Amino acid sequence: MSGGLLSAIASLKKTFDKYAGTDGDKTTLSKKELAAMLKTEIPGAGGDKQAEVDEFFKMLDNDGNGVVNFNEYIVFVATLAMMLQDIMEWNLKWN
Repeated sequence: MSGGLLSAIASLKKTFDKYAGTDGDKTTLSKKELAAMLKTEIPGAGGDKQAEVDEFFKMLDNDGNGVVNFNEYIVFVATLAMMLQDIMEWNLKWN
């Protein structure tokens, strides 16, 4: 796959697929799968603490069906990207 953006999108899908389905449904993330993803892919994001996993899950499961689908996951990733952008802009401004 050529192109940085296409590679990044493929990587996001690959990461989702890596964790989705270990509990059965390969199209969604359960709370347990989300915890494993957070712990491994975003160290320090709260994958070790159940209360933080519960809070992340509540924010991500927009339709309230008890699982996180790919669209909900992408919204999460986009939110992280915007937060990173804000941090980078703040650092440029103040450092």
